[in-house]
Amino acid sequence: MTDGRVPILMYHAVSTSPNDATRALSVTPEAFVEQMALIDDLGLTPVRTAELAARWRSGEPLPERPVLITFDDGYEGVHRHALPVLTKHGFPATVFVSTGWLRGPHDTGGGLDTMLDWDQVRELAEADVEIGGHSHTHPQLDQLPESRLRSELILCREIISDQLGTVPVSFAYPYGYSSRRVREAVRETGYAQALAVNNGLARRRQGPYALTRLTVRRSTGIEEFGRMVEGRAIARTFAGEHALTRGYALVRRARQVRRKAIRSRV
Repeated sequence: MTDGRVPILMYHAVSTSPNDATRALSVTPEAFVEQMALIDDLGLTPVRTAELAARWRSGEPLPERPVLITFDDGYEGVHRHALPVLTKHGFPATVFVSTGWLRGPHDTGGGLDTMLDWDQVRELAEADVEIGGHSHTHPQLDQLPESRLRSELILCREIISDQLGTVPVSFAYPYGYSSRRVREAVRETGYAQALAVNNGLARRRQGPYALTRLTVRRSTGIEEFGRMVEGRAIARTFAGEHALTRGYALVRRARQVRRKAIRSRV
């Protein structure tokens, strides 16, 4: 990307038989194989989230034709289906985990489908996959009071650190929602960069705490995927979704104002 725009792909579940809650944002294992092969054929260079942000922060040049492969939530199929494909191509990736959704000692029972366990997360980390934070229970962070917001961020970071022995430096906002207050809290918790959604190409000028991603879903065909990773026709591809996002943002801001007014009267 000669103008510094970078496609950051956002995946969720990779599954042959996802449940209703995860189907729309899942991809089949066969589609994932085809998509990774296309990235390889096009000569793109996958990098981790931390590497992209560090290079933009320092002013170092990016590798030739960079692309990021990211997964949210922590579904078991990332280990079962995606990891072998990533390993075959030698591609690094980033998995953002909601620590309270993963199977194991911190499981709150909120996971939407079969989730990773911590042994699988460790195997991912050992296989060139960056493990980032995605909160503890996957709430809409910008709707939380300050104490709960901080708890979600700190607990997620501490659990990952305890389980892996390394401190996560990257974060992805659940549902892609953030605000200035949330971004400041993420920074103060110790994360060096954070990813949103917004369905556009990432640029350095967005700043390290609001990097944009592109949603890959079950309905994404290989031609559309090719346009996404080459940065072509992005606005047209996501035009309808952008309109819905703007409308919902107005609703969410109204809810925040109403909650603040209620709290101020208590």
